[in-house]
Amino acid sequence: MLPSKRAGAGEVVEDHSTNTGETLLKKPRIDFLLSCSTVETTGNNHTSNNTSSNNSNLNSSNHSSEEVFKPSNMALDDGKPAEIDEDLHSRQLAVYGRETMRRLFGSNILVSGMQGLGAEIAKNLVLAGVKSVTLHDEGTVELWDLSSNFIFSENDVGKNRALASVQKLQELNNAVAISTLTSTLTKEHLSNFQAVVFTDISFEKAIEFDDYCHKQQPPISFIKTEVRGLFGSVFCDFGPEFTVVDVDGEEPHTGIIASISNDNPALVSCVDDERLEFQDGDLVVFSEVRGMTELNDGKPRKVKNARPYSFFLEGDTTNYGSYERGGIVTQVKQPKVLHFKTLREALKDPGDFLLSDFSKFDRPPLLHLAFQALDKFVCDLGRFPSAGSEEDAQKLISIAANINDNLGDMRLEEIDNKLMRHFAFGSKAVLNPMAAMFGGIVGQEVVKACSGKFHPLLQFFYFDSVESLPSEPLDSNDFKPLNSRYDAQISVFGSKLQRKLEEAKVFMVGAGALGCEFLKNLALMGVSCSREGNLTITDDDVIEKSNLSRQFLFRDWNIGQAKSTVAASAASLINPRLRVEALQNRANPETEHVFHDAFWENLDVVVNALDNVTARIYMDQRCLYFQKPLLESGTLGAKCNTQMVIPHLTENYGASRDPPEKQAPMCTVHSFPHNIDHCLTWARSEFEGLLEKTPAEVNAYLSNPSEYTSGMKSAGDAQARDNLERVIECLDLEKCESFQDCITWARLKFEDYFSNRVKQLTFTFPENSATSTGALFWSAPKRFPRPLQFMPNDPGHLQFVLAASILRAETYGITIPDWAKNPNKLADAVDKVLVPDFQPRKGVKIETDEKATSLSTASIDDSAVINDLVTRLDDCLQKLPPGFRMNPIQFEKDDDSNYHMDLIAGLANMRARNYSIPEVDKLKAKFIAGRIIPAIATSTAMATGLVCLELYKVVDRGHKVEDYRNTFANLALPLFSMAEPVPPKVMKHRDMKWTVWDRWVVQDNPTLKELLKWLKDKGLNAYSISCGSALLFNSMFPRHKDRMDRKVVDLAKEVAKLEIPSYRRHVDVVVACEDDEDNDIDIPLISVYFR
Repeated sequence: MLPSKRAGAGEVVEDHSTNTGETLLKKPRIDFLLSCSTVETTGNNHTSNNTSSNNSNLNSSNHSSEEVFKPSNMALDDGKPAEIDEDLHSRQLAVYGRETMRRLFGSNILVSGMQGLGAEIAKNLVLAGVKSVTLHDEGTVELWDLSSNFIFSENDVGKNRALASVQKLQELNNAVAISTLTSTLTKEHLSNFQAVVFTDISFEKAIEFDDYCHKQQPPISFIKTEVRGLFGSVFCDFGPEFTVVDVDGEEPHTGIIASISNDNPALVSCVDDERLEFQDGDLVVFSEVRGMTELNDGKPRKVKNARPYSFFLEGDTTNYGSYERGGIVTQVKQPKVLHFKTLREALKDPGDFLLSDFSKFDRPPLLHLAFQALDKFVCDLGRFPSAGSEEDAQKLISIAANINDNLGDMRLEEIDNKLMRHFAFGSKAVLNPMAAMFGGIVGQEVVKACSGKFHPLLQFFYFDSVESLPSEPLDSNDFKPLNSRYDAQISVFGSKLQRKLEEAKVFMVGAGALGCEFLKNLALMGVSCSREGNLTITDDDVIEKSNLSRQFLFRDWNIGQAKSTVAASAASLINPRLRVEALQNRANPETEHVFHDAFWENLDVVVNALDNVTARIYMDQRCLYFQKPLLESGTLGAKCNTQMVIPHLTENYGASRDPPEKQAPMCTVHSFPHNIDHCLTWARSEFEGLLEKTPAEVNAYLSNPSEYTSGMKSAGDAQARDNLERVIECLDLEKCESFQDCITWARLKFEDYFSNRVKQLTFTFPENSATSTGALFWSAPKRFPRPLQFMPNDPGHLQFVLAASILRAETYGITIPDWAKNPNKLADAVDKVLVPDFQPRKGVKIETDEKATSLSTASIDDSAVINDLVTRLDDCLQKLPPGFRMNPIQFEKDDDSNYHMDLIAGLANMRARNYSIPEVDKLKAKFIAGRIIPAIATSTAMATGLVCLELYKVVDRGHKVEDYRNTFANLALPLFSMAEPVPPKVMKHRDMKWTVWDRWVVQDNPTLKELLKWLKDKGLNAYSISCGSALLFNSMFPRHKDRMDRKVVDLAKEVAKLEIPSYRRHVDVVVACEDDEDNDIDIPLISVYFR
């Protein structure tokens, strides 16, 4: 199981009295939160004993005891806004925002049914940080459960499922109160919760509970979900009227106005800096418009005929003032009210089903019928259909047919008996990949129910992955249980595929959020869990506090330890049979001696769990080279995608890429910002220049002064001049020896950045200046700046000086006095600083070319200036104490005590004030400047579940391209889009065909002449052969004919300077060819074997 819990985190208390229990505080749901601050109600947990049967959570009437888990630090509501641990929840805050997080912190959730699906849902909710989770289950742990539940071990068999789950779930987040109910659930229990989730409940009981929840004031959000083999379902009812505060979670779209017509309707044109994302019917507001000031009234107006860079405004501006310049148009996000049907109503009239796969557009109505038929089968017979039993399958089909005959207008014309047979065979099993996928979906729906953030599922969602079944037919003996932890999985896939899974040799790259989920899934599936199997995981990163909110295999006592090692140990506790090797190597060209040819050739499949495109591209190229399947996935907030890269069947990952993100021109960032992103990009650049690069440059000089100055003289350019000037500033002109010196430096930096530079800019380009074409220079998107005057009573000004002076002191090793953080004493120290007057100068060049890549201005006398600077540096060196060095500071965004983000936020916000750009708080600044990728546990869980459904196909080795699925999903909308992968492009020549997956092999250590003849025999005339960046042969070079009798490998060593490792038996060459008609033919890479 998972790493052991620290002492004191919680204890299990058994209470044998009747009708007593822990009081759960209930806060009103989102609709009421919009109009009132705090309302609390109370309710009691009731008592019961353990019983075990199918649908055991709700069908027993015996009750005599209750077990309640009481954590040591209960999340009590004292009427104050919940404190958010930003270090822990920073990635989640980037998705949800503070208000949603506070609502989650006040939400009490019931999860009924603690098999694999219930465990996944509970895990995601505990990681999200809800106030409390109550686990309900009357059944006991069976060996069967270990196929899908990461919480249980073989030692838990026979224990109550809810009680056995508490300790491991509590370790995930001690701020969440986790309690248990082991008695029969009654309607009265439900009044304690904002949302209730049922994973193992009959339709009869579900209808009763949902009717109760629907009628409450406020309504209790009700979710019924099931995973049955490779089939799953979700039903949501959030009440008669549910308000969605934010339907998609995206930032409001904005545009910079270029012109507005006096017309009806008015045409609004925006600058072509970025495409507008407005849609017809959107509401927008205007601000900062000059001339047509009537639009600045804050009144929302409707968009018509939206185009990429313009739109019409529903309204008459004929009598408004004439537009002059400026203006921002911003989308107004509107709340949306949804009306949910009860389950009783929705079963008869389900409305539109949410589709996931358009190749199965007719599947949801059939599954709607199948799940009802299964419910009746279980109610009638008290058990699920047996795996492989044709008799049980026919009974289920018969029940479905009877239900279908009574549906009237909803009746299906045909029931797919083959699909129903698959449904029957696997119906008892909860598979881990399905549980992971639906655990993510349902966990997100609970968050929506508690917060109003994102659009809920309305109302049924059905999914199947029958393509994951083995390609060869199975007989009934294959499904027989083996009395093992994998019996549930065997009941769906058979014992042969189970053996293949256990013998698989897997390489997983990354042990972060995706990696933790993958490891859990693989351990539960039994992947690499036999002597023949092996799982290698590598990650060079260490655990940080911010990882703990979604990388669920880690605990706070693991902070600072290697991710791969801790994750592998935790996965081994989930399944002790897992054969896993943890490495701390980054997968890149420098580690190919670790991940060598023999390593790659021995693999069956590669699983990417990466967070950057560069590493993905490298892994894609390696998988192409060695022809290994690559299972790729990624997440961004509530979005996730999966891509299957299968040798010879699909295109590779690198065959199609997203266009690179548009970068703001350097001159925009440095002189003409028009949004907060520009300000933060500049702030991050200044931070690194002042506190990391310049001190490092100083140390480079001090380490070897003569070599350093000699290098600068040799360079003799503007960059060398700038480097020397910065070094002299640190060692002479701006050298700090006391904390007061640091305060002086910080105060003068404020004056330079936010006053002097702005004065110079507006002196060079006055407000009414024009371009060479006669257009206003300060026209959109440029914003005219105003200098700031330092005010010691302005918290923003003083905070900037505090952060800058503390970090400056750190670079010099100066002790920071206790009084520094006292605002009054700091203000007194700042008041002592003499700030010289500033006069703008004529002739100062300010870069306005958007294509410029450097702000350094070359000068004809750079060399003379550099010689003078070197002389001054030599003088500085004589005055320094022996061994003097500066301390470069590397930016660290996730430590709120280090003042890094304080300085960056201060730099950005003061600059924003210069340009009248809205400021941001430190957290938002951290997201942008720290380039934080928004991440939540739910989308991660879903992505890994989907990938592992594909893993069954890869390990089986018999599936066609049409059986595989690539997925894009957005849990916020919700949207699920699944499609077949794109096949690779096929090249043809004569009777030969090849794709990007092919590599031609030439054996027996050929000479250059023999290689050319080998190609000529295929009708290919090679005119160029290269190895790496070196040219081994080109038909245009007469001297290359002298190489004809040389071995290709010897040429590679001599010409390309190729160092061939002892384990490698070949060299790779790239050959450019033509056919006999002089047409270029793009052929595969050629591997020339020499031993």
